[in-house]
Amino acid sequence: MTMLAAVIFSNRAWAFPVLVLVIILAATLIWSWSRSALEPWVKIVCGLLKLTGVVALALCLLDPMWVGQRARPGANIFGVIADNSQSLNIKDAAETRSRGDVLREQLTGGAKAWRSELENNFQVRRYTFDSRLQSTRDFSEMNFDGRASALGGALRTAAEYWRGQPVAGVLLFTDGNATDIGVDLPALDGCPPIYPVIIGSDSAIQDVSLNKVGVSQTAFEDAPVTVQAEVNANGLAGSQITTRLVEVAASAAITNGSATNTASRIIAVTNVVAQSTQRADGGTASLNFRFQIHPETAGLHFYEVETRTADELAAPGTPTREATLANNRRMIVVDRGQEPYRVLYVSGRPNWEYKFLNRAIQDDPQVQMVALIRVAAREPKFVFKGREGESSNPLFRGFGTNDEETARYDQPVLVRLNTKDALELRGGFPKTAEELYRYQAVIIDDTEAEFFTHDQMALLQRFVSERGGGFLMLGGAESFREGNYQGTPIASLLPVYLDRPVEAKLPGEFKLTLTREGWLQPWTRLRPVENEEQTRMEAMPNFQVLNPLREIKPGASVLATVSDASGQTYPALAVQRFGLGRSAALMIGDMWRWG
Repeated sequence: MTMLAAVIFSNRAWAFPVLVLVIILAATLIWSWSRSALEPWVKIVCGLLKLTGVVALALCLLDPMWVGQRARPGANIFGVIADNSQSLNIKDAAETRSRGDVLREQLTGGAKAWRSELENNFQVRRYTFDSRLQSTRDFSEMNFDGRASALGGALRTAAEYWRGQPVAGVLLFTDGNATDIGVDLPALDGCPPIYPVIIGSDSAIQDVSLNKVGVSQTAFEDAPVTVQAEVNANGLAGSQITTRLVEVAASAAITNGSATNTASRIIAVTNVVAQSTQRADGGTASLNFRFQIHPETAGLHFYEVETRTADELAAPGTPTREATLANNRRMIVVDRGQEPYRVLYVSGRPNWEYKFLNRAIQDDPQVQMVALIRVAAREPKFVFKGREGESSNPLFRGFGTNDEETARYDQPVLVRLNTKDALELRGGFPKTAEELYRYQAVIIDDTEAEFFTHDQMALLQRFVSERGGGFLMLGGAESFREGNYQGTPIASLLPVYLDRPVEAKLPGEFKLTLTREGWLQPWTRLRPVENEEQTRMEAMPNFQVLNPLREIKPGASVLATVSDASGQTYPALAVQRFGLGRSAALMIGDMWRWG
């Protein structure tokens, strides 16, 4: 490759004599031309020919030479970098081969002329890149399975490799779909000249792709699982797009370890669970599909969401119009747990709430409510209340219990219900995280703050924020402000403020009204249609007990309200997210009236 070129004269000493000779001969030609009787055009042509001969003779006397500089073969480096990402699997419109096939043909196929010429003049360094730059021997191992196309990072890494070395340039093979470059190009200081070779066409492609797949499920196995799929259709205006949900069987569970990561392998299609078809309007269409499924058994269930054009899905094996099928499927996992969800119910007195709550879930195998109910409060010890030598509470007299199972006068009398064994909750409300974290939720009903120690209240706060548990306080005579919870760790996790007293003139009876947010929450309703739920609520008995609170905390939501005689509205049910868990406050104290 010629880098620099020039003309030099080796006989420079003859320059002046040659110049004098040329002038003399030119003057002689002009004199003879003026004396000739030939036609003017003949004289001009002959004169020019003679002058050309004189100039050529003068140049020969000066001995001119054409001198150029060429780099020594192999002295400089030339880089060849090729994209190995999944975007090269795309087929352009009217093309039978993918972009990767075209690129592989350029790098390893029959077009050898440019490669041979490059290797004859430079040290060729070959690289591939997806998420990072890798050296390669001859591009034969390219499989176009990279999950990213870090074009900017690859060029910066190559520039670092070649720093201080003689690099003539870089030949860059890519389709231009970079995952690490935004609107502004990256800084490539110190990078050698780049000569891009663009693979693919600029024309619009035809493709159906799964953009987003979401799974929503509740904590209960009999509730439906909702699968939502967002599908993009490009260049398929007027086509019918079908999305289906297929249950699959897996031969190996997903294993994540320090040294292995074995993905599950699909071995069989069980059945098509759900399917829906929509029409793509316009060249670029965004379609939303929603399915509800009911897994029949507990445990892990594997499903595959697949989207295709309706005609191709109906006739498997037909040639596809799509640019790629790599973005048409997505695997999802639904976990239908086997263990029942355990709820700890703590009440400061026997009441109707526990009766109806316990009756409502008694036949539900998915929820187990463990109760800790105080039947007698802590009181001072007086000798005259007991027999001589008796230290236990007389309330236990006649039940055949021993001294270890009975409570003293100055300790509350607690009854444990629905416990797993004789040791569960034997010491009262849990004092350690190991004891409390075995539950998924805690309900406090009609229990004052003095019932708990400060450490137990702090533990309950961590149970919600760190363990992700649920917390609910029910209204009553010993709840919220009446229970002196203001300023405690429990007050910090409630969605309502307790520091300000509220003067309310509530009527003798009042009705519960759901807010707009309450209507959107499925767990606050029992009917699928708003009119039916409204009719049900109108037929329910009115309430008579309320802990009036006016202010809710930022980020909390009011799902139900009640009003006093003057029309002032008070929150009746408020919820909020607290750390990893959720907390709720039900200010109504006689919810049992609804059964």
